Amino acid sequence: MGDKKIDIRGLSKIKLTDWFLAEGEKKFRANQVWEWLWQKSAISFEEMSNLSIGLRDKLKEHFVINPVITDSSQFSSDRTIKSGFKLFDGHLVEGVLIPTPKRMTACVSSQVGCSLSCKFCATGYMNRERNLTAAEIYDQVVLIKKQAEDNYQAPLTNVVYMGMGEPLLNYAGTLGSIERLTAPDGLNWSPKRITVSTAGIAKMIKKLGDDEVKFNLALSLHAANDEKRNQIMPINESNSLANLRDALNYFYQKTGNQITLEYIIFHGFNDKLEDAQELLDFVKRVPSKVNIIEYNPIAEANYQNADPEAIDKFANFLEKRGVTVNVRRSRGKDIDAACGQLAIKEK
Repeated sequence: MGDKKIDIRGLSKIKLTDWFLAEGEKKFRANQVWEWLWQKSAISFEEMSNLSIGLRDKLKEHFVINPVITDSSQFSSDRTIKSGFKLFDGHLVEGVLIPTPKRMTACVSSQVGCSLSCKFCATGYMNRERNLTAAEIYDQVVLIKKQAEDNYQAPLTNVVYMGMGEPLLNYAGTLGSIERLTAPDGLNWSPKRITVSTAGIAKMIKKLGDDEVKFNLALSLHAANDEKRNQIMPINESNSLANLRDALNYFYQKTGNQITLEYIIFHGFNDKLEDAQELLDFVKRVPSKVNIIEYNPIAEANYQNADPEAIDKFANFLEKRGVTVNVRRSRGKDIDAACGQLAIKEK
């Protein structure tokens, strides 16, 4: 057995350049390979047509590219596309293309499974197998971008880290992928088009502030009192609402980025006007806007979506008091692509 090949996309540009120089190659060759990997999204050395065959063979000898491939795709009647993406080691994750009249959004996964056990979320009933690499998250964006172009002749406009997993428990992979998406020598996206959603890990939210990130942050709140939030999101027991509020304000002071509070509204659980009042009290103390999200039930849990009248009353209560509210109608219900529904069904 020879030495294990190195995942070339795990190298920094400096490390890649060092390797080329050590091999007696010109420095600009490293730049060419880097461009193939991160601007042209090449997934094989054969594609690198401006390199000699000898150099491509040498790369193959030492390195491997572990591309993510589309294993399956389902098309919803509302044009949402849910895909199962296969990783090099056989694991599967799911990603979703969400088309709306104004946007084409890619929803990507950051972990295989999830270590948090939110009671309403299908992924929360799976074990966390491993974190995704920055390249594996980047690949999901590239594949979903191609779906938007091929199926709807439209460019991808937004990326949300709201698929499987908790992005802030894969901090390096999440930030590494965003760096490649936004870098001038990557896909050169504006970070303002990227939103990372967290279940609420206070110390990691503060770290985002310290790192002065430029992308948007969303908090999966879903209840604005600790007792209720503990019931549906065990992470709240070690990250109370008061701690989260402090962390979000710290993040805002450091970055100036407004925070989105996501609030899935469940029938008979968090859909009353007293719940809206608690949410209002939280919003008043954190510079934020609110996304109220329709829920789609999952087999593992017995939560139901709130009645449309209750949702409207709830939203109106907040709007009348000056809160910016968006009601997000659920998408991809017929293919289990809606919020909280992503999970790999055992084949």
